[in-house]
Amino acid sequence: MSGAPANPNGTVPESSWEELVTTALLGTDRRAPAHGTPGRAAPVALLDAAAVATVRRRAGLRPARAAQRPERAPADPRPALPAAAAHRLTALLADRSGGASGGRRGSSPDLMELLPQWLATANAHGYAAPAQALPGLLDAARGRTDLRPAALAFAGPRALWLARQNPEWRFALRAAPGGGATLPGPDDAEGVRRLWQEGLFAERAALLGALRSRTPALGRELLASTWATERAEDRLMFLDSLRTGLSDADEPFLEQALGDRSRNVRATAAELLSALPGSALARRMAVRATACVALDRTRPSPTIIVEAPHECDTGMERDGVVPTPPAGRGERSWWLGQLVESAPLGTWSGRLGGRTPEEIVALAVADGWQGELHAAWCRAAVRQRDSAWSRALLGSPSAPEAGGPGAVSLAERAKLLASLEPAERAAWVAGFIATHGLSEAFQLLGVCAVPWAPELGRAVVDALNIARDAGSYPWSFSGVMGLAERCLDPAETVRLEALLAVPDEREDAAPGAGGYWAEAFQRLVTTLRLRAAMTRELAPAAPPAEPSAAVAQPPEAAG
Repeated sequence: MSGAPANPNGTVPESSWEELVTTALLGTDRRAPAHGTPGRAAPVALLDAAAVATVRRRAGLRPARAAQRPERAPADPRPALPAAAAHRLTALLADRSGGASGGRRGSSPDLMELLPQWLATANAHGYAAPAQALPGLLDAARGRTDLRPAALAFAGPRALWLARQNPEWRFALRAAPGGGATLPGPDDAEGVRRLWQEGLFAERAALLGALRSRTPALGRELLASTWATERAEDRLMFLDSLRTGLSDADEPFLEQALGDRSRNVRATAAELLSALPGSALARRMAVRATACVALDRTRPSPTIIVEAPHECDTGMERDGVVPTPPAGRGERSWWLGQLVESAPLGTWSGRLGGRTPEEIVALAVADGWQGELHAAWCRAAVRQRDSAWSRALLGSPSAPEAGGPGAVSLAERAKLLASLEPAERAAWVAGFIATHGLSEAFQLLGVCAVPWAPELGRAVVDALNIARDAGSYPWSFSGVMGLAERCLDPAETVRLEALLAVPDEREDAAPGAGGYWAEAFQRLVTTLRLRAAMTRELAPAAPPAEPSAAVAQPPEAAG
């Protein structure tokens, strides 16, 4: 820097920091430094000027008042993570590749995709996160919103303390109930009242959600006390929290909300009321829906006939029927669907000759209304959590229409499956895969409990083996293969080992497909073994064995 030219007054010409940065970004070949040094190359002159500017900026800073020291981080009373599991967590957090995007992935496991499962298991055991892992956990949760609930639950109160010190981690405060604040319990009436009256929106929403999960009536009464003064957007969010603990006791409040000024609030109130089959709204919807659907016994076989509404009157609008259909949808079919999905499913047995759900679904529907009617029944079954109707609408997994376009789409079937018990859900999907293969099974597999039941796991492995033998590339099944890595029971490793060898390629097979399949199966086996190791590492240590009675006796007793 001694070579920098001086002004007549002995000072180095000052270049603005922005000017220096601009020159560096453009390159000295395109823009020479404003105050170059004779005899020195332009890049060196630029660095000289940057060094001088840096010293000047630092020297010109005035000492600031010392900031108040932050409070000590709170203690985490949960048991410490086993050492082997802590090492595994470090490895999972260090892998930020997120796996290759499409195409060939290689045989190495995608560690970041295993992190959600690791966190779920660690949270189930109630472990505390190691202090040194907290920054990595917060960084991982910042990059992946799907990780946030489990990651923040595992990270515990110290992560919220850290988030207050680093602006990049402030999302953790927004994601935590009440912004990380401690919520008063139901027994603290004064604390509840004060937070509800004076708290921020996030704190109030967290308080209402906590109360609804423990004492639903108290949460509803708290909301009713300030309902008239809340903003429309806040009323909508608060009303949505009544889904937790929803019961017939909420009907009077929801019925009142049907007259709200906000259309979205009215629609949410109507949706919640329709989930209560005994509500007055459900009865009104049943009257309207049954007026549109009837059984025609004059035909060769009993047939459902449909006469959709001709208008959407004010009463229908008050009960949540949206009058204007989406683009490309007819008004009458749009109104019909809303009426049917909001009517109690128990209505239809009496209306259609005392038939069971299976018998009703099997009836012919005249004039092309079957798709609309069955889709509305699907939405009703999901909303009312009616397993009998869900089972009837799903039908047999081996039926031809189960694998292609039909009255009930695959997306609707996936929602219906969620209404069934996990074992029945897995059995249905296994039957579907055995009949129709894996090409349409991705959505259905996504709603099955993890790890997959043995019957479902065997069906997936068998279908992958069939796909390999067909000679196609495994990339067509990358979604299912990724699910298998995360959801297949590690006990299936033994069956998969037989598929690791490169098979003899058929003449009509895609070039090199056998090698790609062997690589994909190797990755699957390696991932399953890694998951098994993770489970062992997270298992609590066995308590020390109790001393035997003979050892515990004093010498006198033994004699």
